[in-house]
Amino acid sequence: MSSNRPDPNRQKPSQNRRFPKSDPIGQLSPGARRVVWVILLGVVWAVSHFFPSEQPTSKSTSAVSDRPIQAVQLKADPQAKLIQTEFQSCPQHFPDSVPPKVIEQPRLRELCYEGFAVLHSGQTKTPVFVAQRLDREQIERARTIPRTDDFFEEPRLPRDDRSQLTDYRRSGYSRGHMAPAGDMGTAKSKAQSFSLANIVPQDRLHNGQAWEEVESNTRKYLERAKGDVFVLTGPVFDKSPETIGANQVAVPTYLFKVVYDAGNGHSWVHWHENRADTRTESPISYETFVERTGLRFLPESALKTFSGQPAAQ
Repeated sequence: MSSNRPDPNRQKPSQNRRFPKSDPIGQLSPGARRVVWVILLGVVWAVSHFFPSEQPTSKSTSAVSDRPIQAVQLKADPQAKLIQTEFQSCPQHFPDSVPPKVIEQPRLRELCYEGFAVLHSGQTKTPVFVAQRLDREQIERARTIPRTDDFFEEPRLPRDDRSQLTDYRRSGYSRGHMAPAGDMGTAKSKAQSFSLANIVPQDRLHNGQAWEEVESNTRKYLERAKGDVFVLTGPVFDKSPETIGANQVAVPTYLFKVVYDAGNGHSWVHWHENRADTRTESPISYETFVERTGLRFLPESALKTFSGQPAAQ
């Protein structure tokens, strides 16, 4: 039977344990030691937070400069095969009526609308790009046409290749227009802009703030333009993108908007990370856009007068 008596031979712990003289913290009072440890932990957190040893994803790479992107590998495989898109029913949406070449991938489908054209991917369930031809008169008409907000699933796409309204519900992402409703100069084209074929999962704050500013600034430029301005907008995905919904709609890492003024030959590109803290900054050059993505949206004939520098807006 065990006894509850304390072992008389057991050595009692010292109540006055002394720290070695080489430990300056140990020589402090308990209260002072707690203060010192709190300060040290704060310093460690600050160093790891503001000066990380690993390369972070930039808070905002929204058109900050022409430097190469390092956080995400975006460049296309130089050996990738390019295919010529056709858009036989709506070539007017492209500069010189010449649709671009794109990297070959399965399940691509061309869709023509009254006010824009979409190259859609059945893999990502999003546009590859959306093309528009805009002018001042169209933007002025667009202001007079009310917005419907009546999003719909695109019936021309195969069921397995398209996104559904349920994919966006409770996803945490907004339904981000590539060709904005605010650009549409007729009631029909404005209604068509709410097709999910024209939509990507977009951060809510980015959609309503920085990206809205890009769209607004583009319309302001159009108010001063003397002729046609072509705009090509689309997503850029990481190699293994996040997806939403039962149909696994891919969430883009970046969004771009290529702007080409056919009247003066100037072109520039808005490049935004799809994040809440992205801010609107200076656009990048079209050449830098090509370096980052491998995508060439403008035909050689459209670049004959290209200055190589972003145009002021």
